[in-house]
Amino acid sequence: MADITLLLVDDQDLLRAGMAMVLGAAPGLRVIGEATNGADAVARAAELEPDVVLMDVRMPGLDGIEATRRITAANPATRVIILTTFDLDEYAFGGLNAGASGFLLKDAPSDDLIAAIHTVAGGEAIVSPRITQRMLEMYRGRMPETAGGSSADSSPLSEREHEVLVAIGRGLSNSEIAAALFLSESTVKTHVGRVLSKLGLRDRVQAVIYAYQRGLV
Repeated sequence: MADITLLLVDDQDLLRAGMAMVLGAAPGLRVIGEATNGADAVARAAELEPDVVLMDVRMPGLDGIEATRRITAANPATRVIILTTFDLDEYAFGGLNAGASGFLLKDAPSDDLIAAIHTVAGGEAIVSPRITQRMLEMYRGRMPETAGGSSADSSPLSEREHEVLVAIGRGLSNSEIAAALFLSESTVKTHVGRVLSKLGLRDRVQAVIYAYQRGLV
């Protein structure tokens, strides 16, 4: 299996060097580029087409949120993990709304960062339960009213895919969905991919919002 390619974006040279050293030594990962600001990140992402971008938030000029929005719009296959020293909702919300697939603090253990990279590269998302709950609360006031079961009736999903969507909306991981529905994890992963594809959703974060909007959870 090919290595997961990485683009590191941070305006602090020492932080980039540290990440490059740790991640470059991790099996299955390969650092292919670095950027010092948002504008540079957008240009480098377009040039290199990395699998995953590790994105700082606060940088001079174009910030990490807008850079994330431009990168994911130009190439939806590129996943972005927002890294910040600030555990503030506004950064998490902004990054996820811009298309990021994950949100981690810079002081997270290296094993957690490596695991997050593999997770988002596989099409899933990394968001803490606290952030997910706050995000749903933020969206609640904006959500359109939906009739009881009408959304399910018009859904392009099969019955099993609908069950998987509801499970995603409840915050279950693939292994938890597999246990709940008596399926293998590989089968669940296939169903998750079909759910996202049929509904035109980028990742599990958008699937949670979709399920919440339609009253499925």
